[in-house]
Formats: sequence, structure tokens, C-alpha cells
Amino acid sequence: MSPVKLADIEFIGKGLVRPECILATANGRIYTADWRGGVAVIEPDGRQWLLRDDNAAFELKPNGICLQPDGSFLIAHLGDAEGGVFRLDQAGKLTPFLTEIEGESLPPTNYVHRDVLGRIWITVSTRLMPRARAYRRDVADGFVVLVDERGARIVADGLGYTNECLVDPSGRRLLVNETFSRRLTAFAIDTDGVLSNRSTAAEFGPGTFPDGLTFDQQNGIWVTSIVSNRVIHVAADGTQTHILEDVDPNHLDWVEAAFQGGTMGRPHLDNVNSARLPMISSLAFAGADLRTALLGCLLGDAVARFRAPVSGHPPSHWDFPGPRRAA
Repeated sequence: MSPVKLADIEFIGKGLVRPECILATANGRIYTADWRGGVAVIEPDGRQWLLRDDNAAFELKPNGICLQPDGSFLIAHLGDAEGGVFRLDQAGKLTPFLTEIEGESLPPTNYVHRDVLGRIWITVSTRLMPRARAYRRDVADGFVVLVDERGARIVADGLGYTNECLVDPSGRRLLVNETFSRRLTAFAIDTDGVLSNRSTAAEFGPGTFPDGLTFDQQNGIWVTSIVSNRVIHVAADGTQTHILEDVDPNHLDWVEAAFQGGTMGRPHLDNVNSARLPMISSLAFAGADLRTALLGCLLGDAVARFRAPVSGHPPSHWDFPGPRRAA
């Protein structure tokens, strides 16, 4: 699988604020999390609008977003000291979906995913605050929550900075990126949603801090790395191919040294030294043939895109129409 040239990357959208998580649907729409307090919508003709609650009682900081069949979104709130998942309906009304688990308030919350069965999977990266205290190999207090007809419960714990999670196309495995443990972890899912047989699907080396993931139609997994602006393809047999990278080597060495020394902090994530990409974080396949790769990011104000060598697997929300725009 051939690498993508930086010169072949284009940008769409404008004025977005921290579009960390990105979704695409069959009708040509693109959705991104937006720190103006909601979800930015990019229409097929390029027009943009923002869905948010102008009367919200708190400052919502969307990280992961999850489109629902009725046009609403579930949004993971990455607050400074609090988290939770909130529902933003297509009228722009924000209501709590899940704010505590097992009698405790949810810490700043990273990601939310709806699988094809309608189950909701939620990740919390760490219980430590500030979260930068968990940018270490020796911290593993992240967890995964499942919400289904039985209610909400923690189904996996002791993870090294839990980031994006997705149920694979077979429906039998949950894949989870552990950013600062530098691995992609797999769990078997039984009929009751219980996770078992924890295993390592991929282990990553220096300079890779796995964040987002998605699947292609050849059973491959696409993983994005913060800091190094890497896109890594993990084949079904475990072979890794670097599809993309955009980082100054000296900058990456500086971050890597801090990580290895246990001193990594916010300055190492709040800055980027690259040619084109502003700290990519997530990836979604779009277009009629699902071969347009879209990249969410932490530090930019637009969405990068490139032509992928293979088609993506349609996500669970692919055929959802999305919210109606208010007249």
C-alpha cells in the first residue's frame, strides 16, 4: 500500500474549532465535533452550519460525537474537571445522556460509539485530573462503558489512556486504542455485551500515539497518531504500513524524550511542527465509493482529505439522514 504525498492533501471546511472527531454519511454530509459547543455540519455543496444549544447551562467541550438514527448526536464532554455524554437533538436542545457510572460522576469523557445493534460504547481516558498526569506508560486507569437495554456499566478497565473504540464489522470484537500504552487492544464481545479475551491487535513504536481508528473493506484497520501526524494501516495479518506522516523530526524527538522520561505534558500536545497537518486525531471514509479519507484534528480549523487506496467499511451511521437544518 503506497504512502500518500503531502502535496496530495486538500482541505475542506473553514472556521472550525478543534474538529477532533469526524463523521461522514452516504448523503454527502460531514460532521465534526466543534468547541463552539456543538457539531459543525458541512453540506455536500460546501455550506456550513453549527448545531448547538445556545442556552446550555455549561460550556460543552465536544470530543467524540455519535450520530443517532433520529438526527440527534451523542457527544462526549471533555470538560476540565467533569465529563459525561450529552444528547444534542436536531432542534439544538442539549440534555444529559449519561453523567455518572456506578455511583461516580464520569470524568472528562473521550469518545462515544453506536454499533449496528444500537449499543452505545463510551471511553474515559483516565480518572486522573488534570489528564496530563496520565501521559505516561505506567498509568492505566482508563475504562470503557457499555450502555444497552440492561443499563450502563463498565465493561473494561485498566486501560492505558483509552481513546477511540469501535466494534469491528463482524460485530464480535471491540477495538480500543490505548494512546500512551501505544497499542490497539481487542476484546471479544459475547451476546450480553460482556468483554473477554483481551489481546493486542497491534503494538506501536516510537513516535506513534494512537488516537482514532476505522475499518476498510479488506479487514484492515486505519489508525491515526497525534503528534507525529501519522496514518497507519494495520492489515488483517498485523502488518503495519505508514500511509502518511507529517512532523519535524526534531519536534518528534523532543516529545518522544519527554514521554520516555515521564515528563510529557500539555505543551507537547498543544503545539505542532509540521508542513501541512495540524495534529490529526481521527479518520473517516467518505464519498460514494468510500475512498475519500477525511482527517479530524486537534489544532486546525478545517478538514484534511486525501484519496485512499482502498474503500472504507460503511460505519454504523452511514445511512442515517442526520439533523434537519432549521429554516
